[in-house]
Amino acid sequence: MRLKSIVIIIIASLLLLTPSASASDYRLGIFGNANEDDTIDLKDVEYTASVVLGLDDQTQLADAKYDGEIDILDVTQIELIMLGKEKELTLIDSGDRTVTVNKSIESTVICFPHVLETLRSLKVPVDSIAGIARHWPEYDPGFFPEIGEMTDVGDRWTPDVEVILTIKPDVVIFTALSAYADTTQTVNALESAGIKVLCFNLNTLESYPEEVEKLGYVFNRQDEAAEFLDWRENILSSIEERVKNIPDEDRPRVYFEAASKDGSYDIYGKYAYIAMTGGTDIFSDQPGQYMTVDPEAIADRNPEIIVKVGGTAGGYGLNAADTSELEKARMEVMNRDILQHVSAVREENVHVITVHLLSFFGDSGCRNFLQIPYQAKWFHPELFEDMDPEAIHQEYLTRFQGLDIDLNEKGVFVYPTV
Repeated sequence: MRLKSIVIIIIASLLLLTPSASASDYRLGIFGNANEDDTIDLKDVEYTASVVLGLDDQTQLADAKYDGEIDILDVTQIELIMLGKEKELTLIDSGDRTVTVNKSIESTVICFPHVLETLRSLKVPVDSIAGIARHWPEYDPGFFPEIGEMTDVGDRWTPDVEVILTIKPDVVIFTALSAYADTTQTVNALESAGIKVLCFNLNTLESYPEEVEKLGYVFNRQDEAAEFLDWRENILSSIEERVKNIPDEDRPRVYFEAASKDGSYDIYGKYAYIAMTGGTDIFSDQPGQYMTVDPEAIADRNPEIIVKVGGTAGGYGLNAADTSELEKARMEVMNRDILQHVSAVREENVHVITVHLLSFFGDSGCRNFLQIPYQAKWFHPELFEDMDPEAIHQEYLTRFQGLDIDLNEKGVFVYPTV
């Protein structure tokens, strides 16, 4: 047995002459990612083999079998994961929970819209989705036409456990957030009944790639995950590359208004992504949380560009020419007495974007990366003259979401158009 192990190790080491193609900077939380980088590949086989021989330090994720020991069985498990032939997979979900799921998964219950959108990007068959929590936030019928025939399991935060147990899914994908309800009781009830539960967020620009990659492994859709994430990363990195060398003096001062009502104006700098798109946030000295700002402070800081979130206006069900609600939102900003001497209003450099493309609303789903190209072109139209945000949006809908939506005819998301 010892000789066999050594032979396997030597072979694995030779195979490692093939370079890894991944270049991200996160740690993929799947047991089998022995060297704790962003992917599972031959380097993990080599590293685990070195641990077995006592040549390298043990890592948490080198225990691919998740049995408390690191041995030749972990080497074999990593090879099986790479081939998509493992019988079980252990991962750390976004709720920081270690969960072992059985492979393969034929039946899934999902508890919020972002999951359905992500599984569509991964080309997971829609008929494998056995149940869906339809309530709060409501699913955009223009974007999710398929949910009408799916079994309703109740509310996003407090789904009907009894209904889920009747379905007997292989896995339930639940929210990792607990801002609106104590989710522990639901998770415990499902797991005590033998139902596997995975908790994810799927709404944050920075953490989304790791979550997609994990789900790619869970559903044996690693290639589909890689294709989508490479496409997405190319868009974001090309924008980052262009804006990184813009001098501070050439970055427009931007006010990003997340919401407004009765003279109260709110910002959410964390999800405005102003610096990422080549601007300077006039409220960069604030903590980035959802908060109210003084109208006088907006005027005093004299933004050159204003981005206004258009409330619940817009969406995929509207005629593309029906921009009346977004026009109204824009005029409301431009008609504020306190802003009449602000550069953005004087130069009519006020833009409206709908919640469907933003991180911090339920309707946005996983499309928040689409905010970036629209915004970059608003801030630097000459630098991004060759970039077409609507074409990027269209490719996402057609290529990755499988939707028969022509944005020339349907959908309202920004005003004025770019």
